[in-house]
Amino acid sequence: MNTRIILVVIIFFCTRSHAQQLITYPAPKKVIYAMHNDDYTVKVRRPGGEWQDLYEYNVKVDMDKAADASMVYFDFSGTVEVMVRKNNESLRSVRVRPAIYGITPTVKGNTILFTLHQPRKISVEFNGDKLHNLHVFANAIETSKPDSNDANVIYFGPGLHTPGNGQPKEYKIPSGKTVYIAGGAVVRGKFICDSVQNVRICGRGIVDQPQEGVLVAYSNNVHIEGIIFIDPRHYTIFGGSSKNITIQNIKSFSYQGWADGIDMMCCSDVQVDDVFMRNSDDCIALYAHRWNYYGNTRNCTVTNSTLWADIAHPINMGIHGNTNTEGDTLENCLFKNINILEQDEDDPEYQGCMAMNAGDYNLIRNIRFENIRIDDIEEGQLFNIRVVYNKQYNTGPGRGVQNIYFKNISYTGNSAGSSMINGLDSSHIVQGITFDNVLINGKRVTNAASGNIKTGAFVKQVVFK
Repeated sequence: MNTRIILVVIIFFCTRSHAQQLITYPAPKKVIYAMHNDDYTVKVRRPGGEWQDLYEYNVKVDMDKAADASMVYFDFSGTVEVMVRKNNESLRSVRVRPAIYGITPTVKGNTILFTLHQPRKISVEFNGDKLHNLHVFANAIETSKPDSNDANVIYFGPGLHTPGNGQPKEYKIPSGKTVYIAGGAVVRGKFICDSVQNVRICGRGIVDQPQEGVLVAYSNNVHIEGIIFIDPRHYTIFGGSSKNITIQNIKSFSYQGWADGIDMMCCSDVQVDDVFMRNSDDCIALYAHRWNYYGNTRNCTVTNSTLWADIAHPINMGIHGNTNTEGDTLENCLFKNINILEQDEDDPEYQGCMAMNAGDYNLIRNIRFENIRIDDIEEGQLFNIRVVYNKQYNTGPGRGVQNIYFKNISYTGNSAGSSMINGLDSSHIVQGITFDNVLINGKRVTNAASGNIKTGAFVKQVVFK
């Protein structure tokens, strides 16, 4: 065999091997029982290969009906098969969401099997139970792991990292540093980026029970990627008076009060992509002034993501602002290719899978929602677009809501209440709302009545395409 043929064979097998990678991560020994949930046994393999056991983490969900759900994670390329056995109850039905992925498992007794051909973040629900479900996070293979010996890398290797014995409760990250949390690592602490720039926080590991997951304040060019956040006491990621924030492929579970997912206050040029947020408060919230953060919020995008609000909003904008000035502006934001799996909020004041409530002299304008798919929700509304004066949170009314575009929005279900579009008075109005190809159970919405939308008196230029 000549040299050229040998080289081609080597390249072929190397490429094939790279295309069929599977990486699993054992749990730290010190938490092997404390964080485990035995509702399911989950295994994964490359087709025809040996089954590999995954560690089934316990993740608490839903503040109103606090429950123990399960989560597993791994990395792969090519194709993998996933096997799940339900351990504690007979299997009568199974559903995998988001439905758009078209994953239909084969069922044999109490065991299901399904195949993945690309990275996915999915919920596997047995017998209609969304509170004790299994979350499967199948990541792509990491391509840019930092060097643990690099002086600019703060490295958390596999194992449990807890406060005490030299470990802080808060990690203040200097400019120019990379924080890497390896798969199999569990870090119990908060990461702070305060008045810094050029910071990266990444990995495949877990941040567990922090006061907040990551705080980004008065900073520029911060990148957060790949990490799983379990049970933050407050925000998963909070941005204040910062710009150029990138958040990719994070996963979040929270079940306590005020435990929002990603909140941005007075931030600009924010990109959120490929995240899975299951929170007992707003999953994504964009605000203007609050506390010591000042300024407008603009140029924010949220794409290719899955949002699950066990209470409050999947997407919320505008309630907080600055009434000591002429007001702030929230503008030029895009939400695209998003699956909303739940809203369960019994207070009409805080309903809306897509909510824009302008308070505190805020003006909300030029916001676009495109390719949004909403599953049947427990309780809430699809759209809530209002100028408000919320006495609990506001010291003044909002200025208005302008130029909001909804394109290719679909809802499948029957539990959503009447959506709302309301101005406050003749000086604080909502105007320029377009619904373009909005479907409810496959039927196109052609007017407010067919979309179950209540429109108030101080609303202008609502268009249905």
